[in-house]
Amino acid sequence: FGISNQLLASVALVVATTILIKMGHGRWSWVTLAPMAWLVAVTMTASYQKIFHPDPRIGFLAQARALGDLLARGAVAPDRVVQTERLIFNNRLDAAVTALFAGLILFLIAEALYEWYRILSGRKAPALQETPYVPTQWAEAAG
Repeated sequence: FGISNQLLASVALVVATTILIKMGHGRWSWVTLAPMAWLVAVTMTASYQKIFHPDPRIGFLAQARALGDLLARGAVAPDRVVQTERLIFNNRLDAAVTALFAGLILFLIAEALYEWYRILSGRKAPALQETPYVPTQWAEAAG
């Protein structure tokens, strides 16, 4: 599932941009914004095509429709009906998961844009902090 990998990279770039802005290095945010914009544009286009493209060799829903048509016409060998039904289900599931991932990244980007706006406009203080150090039990046992 290459689309999910690219969306994960987009998440990393959104987080990196947010950290840069919170650190007060907004002028360097283009370093992460440019690849993020390209990656999101390409991946969203690919997601849309994988879901809705009319060619069954490309679109999940078109493939499910084509297989359903074959089943309806009785053009599938009886020993392949269960496998074909499974392929139809899998294509629909792939379309749903792809849409979910695309929707989640769009939501994350919208939320990040709002956060960036609030910080850069001075409406919110850039809170960037780490949690206090907590030694592990493993380190104490070894020492």
